[in-house]
Amino acid sequence: MTVHFIGAGPGAADLITLRGRDLIAACPVCLYAGSLVPEAILGHCPEGARVVNTAALDLDAIITECMTAHEAGQDVARLHSGDLSVWSAMGEQIRRLKAEGIPVSVTPGVPSFAAAAAALGTELTLPGLAQSVVLTRTPGRASTMPEGETLANFAATGATLAIHLSIGNVDAVIADLTPHYGADCPVAVVYRASWPDQQIIRTTLATLKTDVPEHVTRTALILVGPALAGEGFEESCLYATDYDRRYRPQSADSEWSSWQHGDD
Repeated sequence: MTVHFIGAGPGAADLITLRGRDLIAACPVCLYAGSLVPEAILGHCPEGARVVNTAALDLDAIITECMTAHEAGQDVARLHSGDLSVWSAMGEQIRRLKAEGIPVSVTPGVPSFAAAAAALGTELTLPGLAQSVVLTRTPGRASTMPEGETLANFAATGATLAIHLSIGNVDAVIADLTPHYGADCPVAVVYRASWPDQQIIRTTLATLKTDVPEHVTRTALILVGPALAGEGFEESCLYATDYDRRYRPQSADSEWSSWQHGDD
C-alpha cells in the first residue's frame, strides 16, 4: 500500500502527466483538494473508488483517511493542484505518514507559473534581461516569510518574479518592487491559469492596482520583470551559426573536445 502524492496541474483537466493519470486510475481511494483540483480529473478514478474532498478536512483527518486505507491495503491517490514541490502542504503530510510507517511516492505536476507563462506566450528567461525565475509569495495567514526572503531582496537581482498567493497584497508588491524595477516595469496577472475562465491582465507596476478587476481576489499569479515585455533582448548563442556545440561542431577538434567535456 502506498500514498501517491500527485500534482494535478494548474487547472485544465488534460494538463496532468500520464503517470499521474495512471496512478489515479489504479487507486481505490482518492483524496483531492476540491477547492483547486478540477472535478474532471476525478473521471480517471476507478469505478467504486472512495473519493474524498479534503477541502474541509484538517491535517489529522487527512492522515486518518490515509491510515484507514493503509489498514485495508488500499493505495491512495492524494491530489494537489499544480506541482507538489511548492506551497502544497505535502511536506507535513509526508512527515506524518512516514512516522506511521506508511509508504509514499511523489509524481510531479505542471506548476501554475509554467501555465501562466504559456498563457502569455512568454519565455521568462530572455538573454540579457533575465536568466532566473524566483518563485515567491508575500506573508499570509497560513505562512509567514523567513527573514531575508523579501520581495525587495529578490527584486535587487533583476530576476523575473513569479509572486504567488499575493493578489490581495498588491500595495506591498508595488511598494517593494518599484524602487528596483521602476514604475514602468511590465507586469502580468494571470487569473486561474488554464481554467476555462482564465483571464490575463497586462499592466505595469504603476497601474497594477487599478488594472486588476475587483473579482480577481484569489487564484491569480503576479509575474514581474523586464522579460515580460518580450523585447529588447539578445539572441542566445544556442542556435547561432558559429556556435560550437556537440551536435553541431565547427571542426573535428571541437567535436572531440565537446565529447570529452559533455558540452551542449
